[in-house]
Amino acid sequence: MALSISLVVLLGIIVVILVRTGYQRIMPGTAVLLFGFFLAGTGIAPMVNSAVSSLTGWIGSF
Repeated sequence: MALSISLVVLLGIIVVILVRTGYQRIMPGTAVLLFGFFLAGTGIAPMVNSAVSSLTGWIGSF
């Protein structure tokens, strides 16, 4: 749970930096945000969550 919150904070910081520097625009960012939001409600969400958890576990093993 703590890893999920820190991952959300890290991704939020990255998005803010990208928007402020002009590398990411608001409308495409909103589309990606909505895609992720609706993806979380589908049947593939547990697989995505498992993949992210295993990737962070693999990175944490270094």
